[in-house]
Amino acid sequence: MSDDDDIQYIKRQRTLHYGSLEESERKRQNAAASGAATTTTPGMPASSGTGATTTGTGGQLEDIDSDEDYEESTKKASNSKQAGAPPPTAATLANKIDDDYFDLEMEMERDKVALLEEFERKKRARQINVSTDDTEIKSNLRQLNEPICYFGEGPAERRRRLKELLAGLGENAINKRQYEEEERKQQQREQDQATWYHEGPDSLRIARLWLADYSLPRAKDRLVRAREALEVPSATRAGRMVEMQKKLQSLAPLCSQVGDTRPVSSAAFSEDSSLLLTSSWSGLCKLWSVPDCELKQTLRGHASYVGGVALRPGVKADEENVVAMASGGHDGAVKLWGFNNEESIADITGHMPHRVSKVAFHPSGRFLATACYDSSWRLWDLEQKTEVLHQEGHAKPVHCLSYHSDGSVLVTGGLDAFGRVWDLRTGRCIMFLEGHLGAVFGVDFSPNGFHIATGSQDNTCKIWDLRRRQPVYTIPAHTNLISDVKYQQECGSFLVTCSYDSTTKIWSNKTWQPLKTLQGHDNKVISVDIAPNSQYIATTSFDRTFKLWSPDS
Repeated sequence: MSDDDDIQYIKRQRTLHYGSLEESERKRQNAAASGAATTTTPGMPASSGTGATTTGTGGQLEDIDSDEDYEESTKKASNSKQAGAPPPTAATLANKIDDDYFDLEMEMERDKVALLEEFERKKRARQINVSTDDTEIKSNLRQLNEPICYFGEGPAERRRRLKELLAGLGENAINKRQYEEEERKQQQREQDQATWYHEGPDSLRIARLWLADYSLPRAKDRLVRAREALEVPSATRAGRMVEMQKKLQSLAPLCSQVGDTRPVSSAAFSEDSSLLLTSSWSGLCKLWSVPDCELKQTLRGHASYVGGVALRPGVKADEENVVAMASGGHDGAVKLWGFNNEESIADITGHMPHRVSKVAFHPSGRFLATACYDSSWRLWDLEQKTEVLHQEGHAKPVHCLSYHSDGSVLVTGGLDAFGRVWDLRTGRCIMFLEGHLGAVFGVDFSPNGFHIATGSQDNTCKIWDLRRRQPVYTIPAHTNLISDVKYQQECGSFLVTCSYDSTTKIWSNKTWQPLKTLQGHDNKVISVDIAPNSQYIATTSFDRTFKLWSPDS
């Protein structure tokens, strides 16, 4: 038997202490402090071993859980002594314990609430009815500002996602979004259509008051004449209509005159039907006598071709240094002319560099309206010598315009295929002429005061009723675009249209049936005008001529 067999090893059992963690830490700290304070005699090593006990400052014996715990606490105490740091206090340890504390019951309660909410949301999602149409589901997702498709997502997953979204936002979330979108669009439309005003110059106020004073008595006289016409026996009216139709059917060329070396663009009769003013693409305007078509005066001054001319009512041929004629050019220049003077009296330069296509004098002769290719038209006061109105409203260039016989209203036609009726006394657009499929090249008011004729690029002529605010008839007039329209100025018994198909046609006012086709030009017919005495019709063409048409005697 060896000496090792006599040695019996006894395993020391670990002692577990149950209690407060703060109390255990305090005990360990006191043990470490008392062990560091104990010193050994010189020459003798400090005793160490299992189960060693030390005497604390309080005279109490402290149990050491194990040798490892004792060595670890001794090392910590020595390191803290060497570092010179003070030992942690009980308050520090208590704060550490509070920071590491974990409230398990509170977290469990939160998880429970979240789980119940998830179950409730899924329950609501199962009860929501959603369309099975994938297109409608995508539209609903788009209305909710959600992606309409995820990567790898099929129709079933997309439908499930929509249900979950509606369960969270509410089943009527889509209807709310649709209602909000409609409200926003309605507000936007109201803002776009809202009428806004700005303070105009004093000259505009003076002009509008004058126009009101001028137009109201004329409107009253027109209504009186209309009532008197109704009292005429129907047999008498029918006889007059038959006589007029016979007269129109006998129309024939009275005179054909070469107007210029370039196409003749427009023509206008004087108030007494004794003079005819023409313009051409050469930039020259010429004044001719009627009916012999002799050249009376040549107006020189335009640098480019002239698009429209007009004669001022109320001015006699023997008056000098008085504005009697107006012309508008392609370069935007508007020139005012007098009789017996080849140079212009005044120039209007407010349109440059845009083209002025048509000019027209007010029935009173005081105002001049100009149609410009900057999508606007202007009204000029010749007495105040200023522009009183610069009216926008068309989306494209304004090509033509015409006055009401009372002088209170003006109609414009533009290349945007629309027409607009403007009240000169208020500046408002009182009627919107929508229906043509192409640009509007000709407009005119009927003498009855409530009918408007428009000629368009779609080869049709439409008749509009100002009282009904709608078109009453569409005439399939020509095989090419209609370049101009004119009503008979005396009583509006017939309507004349000219076209790029080289013809001019006359239509009855009541039934809109064709009465006569005037053929004679070799090229496109650009413009037409009817003499105030209803004895002559003038047409101008690309063939560089103008023709006078008159019934056979």
